Amino acid sequence: MKAVLILNAGSSSLKFALFPLTPQLADAPRLSGQVEGIGAAPVMNARDVHSGERYTEALPVPPGTDQNGQHRNALEFVFEWIRRHSPGLEIVAAGHRIVHGGDHYGAPVVLTPAIVDTLDTLIPLAPLHQPHNLRAIKSLFALMPEVRQVGCFDTSFHRTRHPVAARFPLPRAMFDEGIKRYGFHGLSYEFVARQLPALLGDEKARGPIVVAHLGNGASMCALRDGQSRDTSMGFTAVDGLMMGTRTGSIDPGVILHLVEQKGMDGKALSNLVYKQSGLLGVSGISQDMRTLLESDEVSAKEAIELFCYRAACMIGQLTMAAGGFDALVFTGGIGEHAAPVRARIAEWLAWTGLRLYPAANQRHATRIHAKDSRIEVLVVPTNEEWMIAHHAVNLLGLS
Repeated sequence: MKAVLILNAGSSSLKFALFPLTPQLADAPRLSGQVEGIGAAPVMNARDVHSGERYTEALPVPPGTDQNGQHRNALEFVFEWIRRHSPGLEIVAAGHRIVHGGDHYGAPVVLTPAIVDTLDTLIPLAPLHQPHNLRAIKSLFALMPEVRQVGCFDTSFHRTRHPVAARFPLPRAMFDEGIKRYGFHGLSYEFVARQLPALLGDEKARGPIVVAHLGNGASMCALRDGQSRDTSMGFTAVDGLMMGTRTGSIDPGVILHLVEQKGMDGKALSNLVYKQSGLLGVSGISQDMRTLLESDEVSAKEAIELFCYRAACMIGQLTMAAGGFDALVFTGGIGEHAAPVRARIAEWLAWTGLRLYPAANQRHATRIHAKDSRIEVLVVPTNEEWMIAHHAVNLLGLS
């Protein structure tokens, strides 16, 4: 059986999914998993979606292997494990999540070494994600040169915004250099937007909708006509909402104060805004919303309250960009599974006429709004892997 491999490579992890190539792309992969701990003690956790069986295996690490070598070893291990587990599967194509396409790529592309070289130039715009996305592509070129690869960009979906939404109030020369608002999580928003006509009807799905992708990385998107009108993330994926360990939007004067009065350098500031703040920083306990919801500590409750308040404020902002507010869609790990968070955000938004049906919210139903709610509220699980597979199949003419 022929299959499409989907890869999402991070700094210390490698997520993968394998979709059988059938006349109609399946909703779920045949196999999925993740190698975690790359650079330390890597372990693969995988699942056979059909049988429900789960697998855990430690990866061998040859002495002296650097980070690049460990990423390649992880890919080799995943390929070998797939061959052992499903010897009849033939990988004929691979699709990759690439965080940044810059101004170069507004749609998925068939990857070549020349295109990868261009994407390398965007590393300064996404230093925590782009190098690892590209490392997997380069490794696959070497390991399986016969496999065609497709790149799908998190920035592409937001190319439909009004041009003014991309600008910062900075000197024009900086905009021309690429210092602008790009937006991210585009593959998630694209998948959710595809589901809305079946859930809301064609007419309402074209109306003003805010999608809240809430997870360890969190953002929101204003939709109109199923397209992005604006989004909370900007030049980087640290902007906008409060996240697991990221600050979200912060007064630039705070950064200047930390530089001028505290003597912090670029590396220290990067660690602060990306890794030491957000839910973890405010609570002092954890970046995991599940842990905080179970905690009785005052600091945990404060972190949750700030997260919900900032989310509600952003929804208010994005309703302007959408030109109204007919529906709110929750997705992402927190958005799909944290009923108390959804409930608190709804309380902040009561002035809009939004009301939740508590029982439906508690059981994570698809529709969680009350009958008298002016705003429809949905919970829609995202599926970025399927979105990438869909693009790869269509672009390569495999269907």
